[in-house]
Amino acid sequence: MMKNDLVVVIGAYGSGKSEYAINLATIYKEKTDKVSLVDLDVVNPYFRSRDVREEFATYGIEVISPDGEFGHADLPMISPRIAGAIQDLSKTVILDVGGDPAGCRALGRFVQDIIKRGYEMHFVVNTLRPFTSKAEEIVEMMMMLEITSSLQITEIIANINLMTETTPEMVENGIAVLEEVAKQRKIKFHKYLVIEDNAELLTDNILGKKRILLQYYLRKPWERIEKIGI
Repeated sequence: MMKNDLVVVIGAYGSGKSEYAINLATIYKEKTDKVSLVDLDVVNPYFRSRDVREEFATYGIEVISPDGEFGHADLPMISPRIAGAIQDLSKTVILDVGGDPAGCRALGRFVQDIIKRGYEMHFVVNTLRPFTSKAEEIVEMMMMLEITSSLQITEIIANINLMTETTPEMVENGIAVLEEVAKQRKIKFHKYLVIEDNAELLTDNILGKKRILLQYYLRKPWERIEKIGI
């Protein structure tokens, strides 16, 4: 990773792309002082990067999203802050973007600044979700998202899981599918994501890929209650 990168994170609904974007911000924070995580997800009303804003403030990571009573509002009111972050080369910026054409269109007003600065675009895929289980489906979705966003995907990130029911065989099969996609599209594919709870089950170097352990931030409401012992 280079210092002060701009990384656009996209993925279909349920792919885990927001969890990845959140964890990516913490990874960068270990390497550089100024990190901004931008919640551009105007599609998913539930699992959004903005949900960790208060927690991340204590780590020194800025989460850019609507404030206070406008916490569930969408893009227009925070556009100047987003543009400012993208233009600020002293910051590392992670853009968490909705995973359908409506979500990618939210990037439209920032595309020129993104291209001018230089960027990576990570496409998070769970091959156990509908519409991304086969290579041809994934390629079709990638092309659609690239056309809509006017940006190019630079790397595939595998997030193959059924939460606690995940097996090594599932991950191996998904990696094989994504390897085919990467060869067709001629783009990078080196990493797969594993929630820390599954670390013992899913080892590093499955089919030659690097394991990235994720902390589980976006827990479902009942999981949050269980975690704090209520």
